[in-house]
Amino acid sequence: MNREFFFSFVRAQLFGGKLKQSQVDGLTAILDYWDAHMAAKDDRWLAYALGTAYHETDKTFGPIREYGRGKGKPYGVPTPPHGQVYYGRGLVQLTWKDNYQKMSTRLGVDMVADPDLALSLKNAVPVMFLGMEQGLFTGVGFGRYFNETKGDWVNARRIINGTDKANIIADEAKMFYAAISHTV
Repeated sequence: MNREFFFSFVRAQLFGGKLKQSQVDGLTAILDYWDAHMAAKDDRWLAYALGTAYHETDKTFGPIREYGRGKGKPYGVPTPPHGQVYYGRGLVQLTWKDNYQKMSTRLGVDMVADPDLALSLKNAVPVMFLGMEQGLFTGVGFGRYFNETKGDWVNARRIINGTDKANIIADEAKMFYAAISHTV
């Protein structure tokens, strides 16, 4: 990937001509993880992950807390045994105690006892990629929507959250795909 082109393109097309250092840091962490762990995979996976993080973090590309912190949602109440509320945190808004447990097991980090650990890029980036690749959030992963015969940008939203804002995120992900596909 031509990172110089990537940053120039996304700065102009998705960020109104300006990127904050924190946005560059978040994008770089995602790209570095991809290069280290997933570079042989379908680039559309990376593009869709970027489009998802763009939306789920309100364009900050930093792991954030869910607005409202789960208030009025079934997962927005204290849960035994730690009394934690497992509202959305991170780059993809990890919710529900079961999902925090899945990620704790895979990363070797106790996010059940301390869900705020999902707010560090060190944890949030692998949470995003593992959950989206392996279908850990909703039971479906990247491979169902992006493979040799399929490129379903809209229904790929089901990897994270049904079809909530599916068309918007699909369009944003396609912009990221244009940014990562330039190789000159």
